[in-house]
Amino acid sequence: MTSNAAAADETLGYEQARDELIEVVRRLEAGGTSLEESLALWERGEELAKVCRRWLEGARARLDAALAEEEAQDEAESAE
Repeated sequence: MTSNAAAADETLGYEQARDELIEVVRRLEAGGTSLEESLALWERGEELAKVCRRWLEGARARLDAALAEEEAQDEAESAE
């Protein structure tokens, strides 16, 4: 992937990346593409999956942090 494509992927939101990934999978499953096109689609799908994974990991980290903060506040209130 070129640095321009990588930079563009960084700006994709989760929903955008997911929707494009769904389209890539649909095209691969439909067949009818050349080997070169199929490989390019596969590579794009891998990059989109990474974008989605980063978004989901970030969301999980934020959730974990919020839950830990809430738990700490609950413990502090019970100690009072």
